[in-house]
Amino acid sequence: MKQRINLLIAFSVVALIVLSTMQCYLVKTTYDYKVAQFHTQIKNEIAQISNNYSDIDSVLVSRKEALYTNLSEKYIQGKNSKTDIKKGILENEYRSALTAQIQRKFERDLPNFKIDFAIVLNKFILYKNTKKADTIFSEKPFIRNKLYGNLASLNHAFLVRNYVGTTNGTFENQEYQLLTEDSMYVSVIDWEMIILRRMAFILVLSLFSILTLITLFVIALKALIKQKKVSDVKTDFINNITHELKTPLATLGISTKILEQKNIRENDENFNAIINTISRQNNRLQSLIDQVMANSLAENEIELQKEKIEAEDFLQIIVNDFKITYPKIDIKTDFQTQKTNLILDKFHLTTALLNVLENAVKYGSNTIIVKTKQVENQFSISIEDNGIGIAKNKQSLLFEKFYRVEQGNLHNTKGLGLGLYYVDQIVKAHQGSVNVISDLGKGTQFTILLKV
Repeated sequence: MKQRINLLIAFSVVALIVLSTMQCYLVKTTYDYKVAQFHTQIKNEIAQISNNYSDIDSVLVSRKEALYTNLSEKYIQGKNSKTDIKKGILENEYRSALTAQIQRKFERDLPNFKIDFAIVLNKFILYKNTKKADTIFSEKPFIRNKLYGNLASLNHAFLVRNYVGTTNGTFENQEYQLLTEDSMYVSVIDWEMIILRRMAFILVLSLFSILTLITLFVIALKALIKQKKVSDVKTDFINNITHELKTPLATLGISTKILEQKNIRENDENFNAIINTISRQNNRLQSLIDQVMANSLAENEIELQKEKIEAEDFLQIIVNDFKITYPKIDIKTDFQTQKTNLILDKFHLTTALLNVLENAVKYGSNTIIVKTKQVENQFSISIEDNGIGIAKNKQSLLFEKFYRVEQGNLHNTKGLGLGLYYVDQIVKAHQGSVNVISDLGKGTQFTILLKV
């Protein structure tokens, strides 16, 4: 059973991871598509407002072409080197003016986007007559080869278009042809937010789907773990019920042996006391069976049968019965109250207190002190022991159903893990509270507060 549940949990985890990964992949694919779609939109809109930047300012463009011609002719004459031509092109005097005009055109014709751009020189090739082409300059697009624009880097920019220009000329009876290639790169400010806004519905739907999957998985996992715990307890119930019922049975057994003694039978007071003990434990045994079945496993609400009692006498009877069952345990009382009247369910509260006492014995105690005192309008019952104590990180789990403290070799201690859960439920049913103070190796103190 345990192995099957572990396999089911492992399979569920793998399925959740696979589904989440697929969802993330679909979102990533959609994001990439939206980015490509956005780039295409920007390219088309820029293409519609200008076939090339030559229509921005014809005077500046003419000066650019004149510069190219002058540099080419000086190169043919041998007055300029290839480095001089590249430097002359990149440090042209009209760079700032043409950048500003192109920027204004973008702002006017594409008001919905804030665009930074750069036009970089890729090629500058000179053909003389029929001779082989003279490649003066040919590089991949780099920001250092920027002709115009305000981009500082091409890292987050994308290519919009390439501009190829050809110029034919004659110098000293030599015909030549100049081929240039420029590339425009643009970067839209806050383009990521634009893409995310366009994907808002998909992102919300995907996030909702993933959260729903995780939530359903967690709920199913909790239910499975809880069901496993209940199943384990019910499986062990028949074997462990003996331990849960050992107190009344042990008391009955000891009381029966005491009755065999002649001096007890001849003493009416002692004889009646033992008979009363047997009667109480017999009634408690029957009620305990009903309580365990009804309240611990069937999860029914606890129904209290309250009556008026004198608290100190009530506690003394419990202590006396406990002494008979555990004669080797030194149990003492320190009642700082007298004749306190309480309205409570004797059976359930007796069982709750015995559970605390038995836990003390179970976890190594040989001395127990039962104290009472008045705390404002509440009646305090504290049970202190000198057992092994409880670690701080486990104290918050003590009153959970089916939880059992595991300490050293004591993890094999019998029990269903219902005792302290039952104590907590009974005290709460009486509109009281229970708390614990403990340190490892220093014993434990349970304090129950009940309304007076």
